[in-house]
Amino acid sequence: MTPAQIALAWVLAKGGHLVPIPGTTRIERLEENAAAVSIELSAAEISALDALARAVQGTRFPEMTWVNR
Repeated sequence: MTPAQIALAWVLAKGGHLVPIPGTTRIERLEENAAAVSIELSAAEISALDALARAVQGTRFPEMTWVNR
């Protein structure tokens, strides 16, 4: 799996109310992104990715927080 596939699989695992919109200019990357729908992440993997997402705080928007959480 590529990092992009894992990211897409994580968003897809969040439920039908979220739709990832990856961008690409190459057919190979489009096919790679589409393959993310077949990746099934475990609950532990989703939890670990959630923790990573919460830990990210960039210098551009340090005041950003999770919405509705």
